[in-house]
Amino acid sequence: MKRVIETDRAPKAIGPYSQAIVVGNMMFVSGQIPVDPKTGEIVDGTIEEKTEQVLENLKAILEAGGFSLEDVVKVTIFTTSIDFFPKVNEVYSRYFSSHKPARSFVSVAQLPKNVEIEIEAIAVKEGE
Repeated sequence: MKRVIETDRAPKAIGPYSQAIVVGNMMFVSGQIPVDPKTGEIVDGTIEEKTEQVLENLKAILEAGGFSLEDVVKVTIFTTSIDFFPKVNEVYSRYFSSHKPARSFVSVAQLPKNVEIEIEAIAVKEGE
């Protein structure tokens, strides 16, 4: 059985998809971009500030589905420049300090709404 996750603590989907889907003990979180869920606007600022907003959005969706960052097993980061790698890592390491999921970091030509970063994740609840 699958369950659709939707929370107003993260930006609403900008297309025909869900913020996340839970299937059994697994959660699949759609790519999150640096949109402030309160205003619906893209966050201005540095790549670090944008990364923080993306990770806060991801965290809110995980929590809405009964999961946490500790449950994340795989993360995919998409950026419009590989040069963002060290700055994104700086912020990312605050969210995933002791727990380090598998991860991919991919540089792409363009992202939705012309943002510079998007992050998606897969989480698994152990023992369920």
